[in-house]
Amino acid sequence: MAVATPKIKLYTNHACPWAHRAHIALAELQVPFEEEIIDLSVPRTAEYLKINPRGQVPSINFNGEILAESAIIANFLADAFPSHLLPAAGSPEAALLRARTAFFVDTFISKINGNLYKAQSAPTDAEADEWIAKYVDGIVKEIEPQLANAAPFFNGSSKLTQAEVLTGSFIIRLFALLKHGVLPESVANDLSTKAPNFYKWGQAVANHPSVSGIFPEDRVVAFTKNAIAKARGN
Repeated sequence: MAVATPKIKLYTNHACPWAHRAHIALAELQVPFEEEIIDLSVPRTAEYLKINPRGQVPSINFNGEILAESAIIANFLADAFPSHLLPAAGSPEAALLRARTAFFVDTFISKINGNLYKAQSAPTDAEADEWIAKYVDGIVKEIEPQLANAAPFFNGSSKLTQAEVLTGSFIIRLFALLKHGVLPESVANDLSTKAPNFYKWGQAVANHPSVSGIFPEDRVVAFTKNAIAKARGN
């Protein structure tokens, strides 16, 4: 007997990098879903707060069960629909790759990525430059070695993995900001020369259809420019 296709509804906002993670997972898994856009510029409706009392996105309704938090949702989807994204648990080899993937993601998100956002909210150009330098240094020290065998994706994979699902939304934003001159040209130069593994990997990630599919580039760039101007008092 054929297994019924699960009913999935994703509560999201395309400009949110956290919600973007769920989109990447669903696109790569080719799982059909319905989406509802949540306006993050206004207070959440009482209806949505019943779904997610935190008022954040993403949230997902999976056959009537609600899940929240982007990493939890993305990892649930990878486990619910076994694929190339993540090996099924059950062997030491699979456990090791899952652990290495988790370490890579944790390193990027908890140790490095925040520096770029601190740069955008810094009150002076000098302080912004300091945070950007920390971001680049973190990539060189922590991420570059973990991408030594990328081909072009994590751990020698020719397809996206869970490492890209959970970092891709931030990587595509980095390259969009570089493309539009929001970040100094020196950042691209430093990354391409000091972290060539990362730079090549990042370009492959940013250009992948599962990552770029719903990315509102112009909107994100404009929002970031405005946020920087506001932080600098301009």
